[in-house]
Amino acid sequence: MTEATTVPTYDEMHEKLREVMDPELNLSIVDLGLVYDIQLDDGTALVTMTLTSPGCPLGPVIRGEAYAKLRELPGVKDVDVQIVWSPPWDPRTMATDDIKMMLGIW
Repeated sequence: MTEATTVPTYDEMHEKLREVMDPELNLSIVDLGLVYDIQLDDGTALVTMTLTSPGCPLGPVIRGEAYAKLRELPGVKDVDVQIVWSPPWDPRTMATDDIKMMLGIW
């Protein structure tokens, strides 16, 4: 008899990434709309995300925290965080309503 492998759902991975904060804004990368996609392929979580600006000096920190958070989930053996610049991040359309209010975007 083999033991079933636990595989996290998209929602579980999404919620785990909500714990990662943008160090400059101290707001969740998920709520800011920086996470574009999350997939799980044979134990590897592939995260497609962006940063608030191409010159963000804390990109490696955010990438590392995303990696660490997803590795906490059972069934995630590795994490590949891909930083993309298309589409460019726009908080007016990508951030949650709560974040827009906090940032004064209305």
